[in-house]
Amino acid sequence: MLTIKLLIVKRRHFIKSTALSSLGLSLGASSLACQKEQKTIISKHQSMTTIPKTICTWGFTNANAMAAKQLTEGAKALDAAIAGVAVEEENIKNTTVGKGGAPDRQGNVTLDACIMDSNGDCGAVVCVENIVNVAALAKEVMQNTPHVMLAGAGAEEFAYKMGFNKENLLSEASKTAWETWLQSPEYKPIINIENHDTIGMLCLDQYGDIAGACTTSGLSYKMKGRVGDSPIIGSGLFIDNEIGGAVATGMGEEVMKTVGSFLIVELMRNGLSPQKACEEAIRRIVSKNDHYKDFQIAYLAMNKSGEVGAYCIHEGFTFMEATKGKNKNVKVDFYHKA
Repeated sequence: MLTIKLLIVKRRHFIKSTALSSLGLSLGASSLACQKEQKTIISKHQSMTTIPKTICTWGFTNANAMAAKQLTEGAKALDAAIAGVAVEEENIKNTTVGKGGAPDRQGNVTLDACIMDSNGDCGAVVCVENIVNVAALAKEVMQNTPHVMLAGAGAEEFAYKMGFNKENLLSEASKTAWETWLQSPEYKPIINIENHDTIGMLCLDQYGDIAGACTTSGLSYKMKGRVGDSPIIGSGLFIDNEIGGAVATGMGEEVMKTVGSFLIVELMRNGLSPQKACEEAIRRIVSKNDHYKDFQIAYLAMNKSGEVGAYCIHEGFTFMEATKGKNKNVKVDFYHKA
């Protein structure tokens, strides 16, 4: 009887060991197969490339060309966007962005900017004096502080710590124009001139990622401390790397009321094309504001496929689009009241 029991126990142990061994081999083979498949997928993903594309508000040809060049050379979307808008930040003849921008009512040039990358991280600065490349400064805020936004003197102090140079932003031309305005001050922005206060840029890189930047000196002769939509994530700029991105230009106070750029990206998420999403965002504004004829707002959007859309309240808005070595200026359709 003892011999029989020992044989039974040994047999059970043998069956259990064999089963576990087989299971281990099976799991091991399955794991190796999954790893192999995963590596194949990663390899395919790494080998896939997207045709780079960059778009920006208004006819900023050189800025868009710079971003396109960066993308062609392999730059990531955010770096290309920052390099692109820097062209206009440094353009002293541009009175709506960066150095040479129109001052506030006290004669001080203050700049606003924000950036957003493909990870959904973002940075912004507002009411910054004496710093030219505020989009680049916004990136520093994103990467080197625990915050999203810095303002005024704090942002300027941080810029110096990051190695930015102090520069006088008020050009002689802007100073003369401001002194002329003081003789008969009236705050009535002119459509497509003083409403045309921003460069917003979206870049789609070869890796299939999208990012953007938005930078401005704000409305001419604004009240001291005024901040528009340009540095506000979701208003002047919004990116979702699963969907696409959008930027705004024009009367910032009205863009903020509907969080326009975020709205457009969400509309695209729900199936609308970039074009239809921009049109709907404009409709939301004009349907709630009887004074829409007094101001301009324009939206520009791009999805992850590189499809572009743009729409505005009034005639006159254009945007730049660069892909495959071509950089073109596109005239945009505008709102027609039924």
